[in-house]
Amino acid sequence: MNPNEKTVFIFPGQGAFDGAALRLAHARHPQVELVLKEVDTVAEELFGRRISDLLLEGEPLDAATILRHPAWVSQLAIYASDMAAFSVLDAHGVRADVHVGHSLGEIAALVAAGAFGVADGARITAERARVIMDAQLGAGRMAALAMPADQVRKAIDLVGDELLAVASENHPEQTVISGPARSLERVVGIAGYIDVGAVELNSPFPFHNPVLEPLVPVFAQRIAGLTQRPLEVPVYSPILERHYTDSDVLTECLSRHFVLPVKFAGAVRKLNAEGCSVFVESGALGALGKLVLRNVPRSEATVRSSLTLDDQGELSLDALLTGLESDTVPSIEEFWEAHGSRLVELVRAELTREPSAPGPAPAAEQAPAPAASAVPSYDEVAAAVRTTYAEALEYPEEVFTEDVLLEAELGVDSVKQVELLARVTRHYGLPPREAGFRLASYDTFGKVVALVHSNLKGEAVLAG
Repeated sequence: MNPNEKTVFIFPGQGAFDGAALRLAHARHPQVELVLKEVDTVAEELFGRRISDLLLEGEPLDAATILRHPAWVSQLAIYASDMAAFSVLDAHGVRADVHVGHSLGEIAALVAAGAFGVADGARITAERARVIMDAQLGAGRMAALAMPADQVRKAIDLVGDELLAVASENHPEQTVISGPARSLERVVGIAGYIDVGAVELNSPFPFHNPVLEPLVPVFAQRIAGLTQRPLEVPVYSPILERHYTDSDVLTECLSRHFVLPVKFAGAVRKLNAEGCSVFVESGALGALGKLVLRNVPRSEATVRSSLTLDDQGELSLDALLTGLESDTVPSIEEFWEAHGSRLVELVRAELTREPSAPGPAPAAEQAPAPAASAVPSYDEVAAAVRTTYAEALEYPEEVFTEDVLLEAELGVDSVKQVELLARVTRHYGLPPREAGFRLASYDTFGKVVALVHSNLKGEAVLAG
């Protein structure tokens, strides 16, 4: 990965919830509990019930079963999942150059960028649902069609319902529509007649649709009193098709989202063209990352998921943080990288050792020397780490001075730093990191070397 490539945090929206993954993250990462407490304060105030009780007790809910509860539950659950994943990433020093949210995910993207507090973001999410619930507009649905947006618009024209609309352009071959249930079914029927796939989304309302126009000022008024802070990280809006600015009145922008479509495909292509190639999904299921790979070539984008479970039930968030790889059996090259230098030393020592003389056992056969004598010096560790970083980043070794800032000066994003630290860890056979490890504390090359050297001396436990 080129260190000059940029990282994007992508925050999913409707349907992005996995109760089992959230519970596992809650058990392993204290940041999840802190997020849920913030969301609980809003849920109790507005709905008289804590969201954490619903998400952490009984059988785990998923994107479908959560819709059996009142609509606010799924909306707050998605927001909480997005923020939980982000809080864990942030606590471990993983940073992004830009945030992007999909529909509901834009609220989390703005909160993660510092525009609002976690509780304020929960209030925006809750009021967003409450305004629509109170309006009682009738049955409305959303569905994804495996068709380009222009063809979907033609199908909508055939149905002739002005309340049907393109809600989201996810990639060139997938378009989401929203509107009244009966009219939406007709569009889905047209798609089926021409052998085009269609699937209904797990959404309680027809978002991004003109039917919600009367609710725009109502929602804006409900959230107008929230304090807006300057953005700490750029946030690109697929709905506005531009970056937010500090001059934007964000509560008004978010209210307009009710009726404006999501241009996610265009957002991904634009950011990729600007050098963004690492997309880290801050939320559940990993579906948004798959959409990224439908918009740009796989050779130009790396996608990482967080609140998803693999086939063995392991949390992808943990693999992302520790830099684990799916292959547990190393190749010859990997084995030699990890152990080759030590093997060469052992063979050389054996070949040059003088024959033992009669009498007491030679030193080589006596009790081994203390482990500290085998620990490489600081300079030796620095040289080895410098070579590893230089080869991986394709930088000359001389740029890795003691005080050089890895991200600020060399452009090494936090995701790549996790990978490099994991590589060094495997090279020295060091144990996994402690729970309190913070990548952000090791922002210079010298600090990384000092950390590795102290681990080799048994003074700390390194990030693996």
